[in-house]
Amino acid sequence: MKILVVKTSSLGDVVHMLPATSDAHARIPNLSVDWVVEEGFAEVPVWHSGVSRVIPLAIRRWRKSLFSATTRAEMREWRETLQQTNYDLVIDTQGLLKSALVGCFAHGTRHGYDWHSIREPLASLCYQHRHTVSRTQHAVTRNRLLTAAALGYTLEGLPLDYGIARHTFAKTDSVLPQPYVVALHGTSRPAKEWAESHWQMLIQDMAERGIHTLLPWGNAREQARATRLAQHPYAHCLPRCRLSELAAILQGAKGVIGMDTGLMHIAAALDQRGVALYPVTAAQLTGIVGNSNAPHPMITLAGEEVNDAAIVVQRFADLLDIG
Repeated sequence: MKILVVKTSSLGDVVHMLPATSDAHARIPNLSVDWVVEEGFAEVPVWHSGVSRVIPLAIRRWRKSLFSATTRAEMREWRETLQQTNYDLVIDTQGLLKSALVGCFAHGTRHGYDWHSIREPLASLCYQHRHTVSRTQHAVTRNRLLTAAALGYTLEGLPLDYGIARHTFAKTDSVLPQPYVVALHGTSRPAKEWAESHWQMLIQDMAERGIHTLLPWGNAREQARATRLAQHPYAHCLPRCRLSELAAILQGAKGVIGMDTGLMHIAAALDQRGVALYPVTAAQLTGIVGNSNAPHPMITLAGEEVNDAAIVVQRFADLLDIG
């Protein structure tokens, strides 16, 4: 059987689809999975050994110059690439109108959420088969249940497995100080950030234990903050890294602490220990969920408990078994 998964963005959403891919392979012999994903996140499905082909999509870039000749040529080439294969099923787990329309370009029977289960109800009209999946379920569970319904199996007895914990990642060229933790201070909007003074407290606490703090960044605002925090001798602003390089850094860390960001979900998928901070997001729907057989705990702190930096830092230190 050959299927196409449509899960385009964002980073956390793409990571959330990995366990469903593991499930499908566990239940269906000789399954082949292709995956349509935004070009910025195209590295992630490649990490899963059960993904045969990744088809990058560039909606975010194309919509900035939708009518240019270059954009139209790229869109045509993408459509021709997609239509080279006939699929038994096309499963849109994104649940948006744009992702449903992407699925319409593919050759195959389309499956997705029904009108009441989906984020954008009009998208459900694009599917030939619609499935009911409660919106109160965690995003990982919703992906698993939709994929199971589309392919005709149950999740009973299947462990949650992202399928990437033992992947070998490309190493960064930078020489990293040892030992280190990673502080994922960046997030999608300011309301979800942690105060800079809190990060300074964390860095100082780690330094007193002989542990360095690495600070990745993804935009100018995050780079500026990382640069300020890196004034401490035990804190280090990383160069811009590809996702695979960041994954390698996360994999080699003593622990990870960070905000509501896709990189925290990658850390959980890699069986890292750590603390995820959710000051405003509904953690029950998109909080950190690790592999069923994860050897280390990954905990989520939400709401007011995030604001007490001393308690957060101590919880993190306890997880690292260093104090």
